[in-house]
Amino acid sequence: MTSAGVLTLVAIVEYAGGAEAAGQRYEDAVLALLERHGGRLERRLHGTDGQTEVQVIQFDSQAGYESFLADPDRAALRAALGDSAPTTRVIEVRKG
Repeated sequence: MTSAGVLTLVAIVEYAGGAEAAGQRYEDAVLALLERHGGRLERRLHGTDGQTEVQVIQFDSQAGYESFLADPDRAALRAALGDSAPTTRVIEVRKG
């Protein structure tokens, strides 16, 4: 974790083949939940392949990130997509 407890993450999101539009709508909805957990989207980039997205996200604390992961609204959105839900790899990063 970086100084002052701020947590910076890079999320690499891959949409399921044939479900790119649904995956983007899911990401839009999930990213809208960040604020309630002390999180904010710093940057969102869409791959030229149409199937990949990169997000830079900051949380005020590790606890905020953990509460975001446990958010029941987030879980419900993911469950609604089933096998069409995107896969995500999250990497903690620091400036330097």
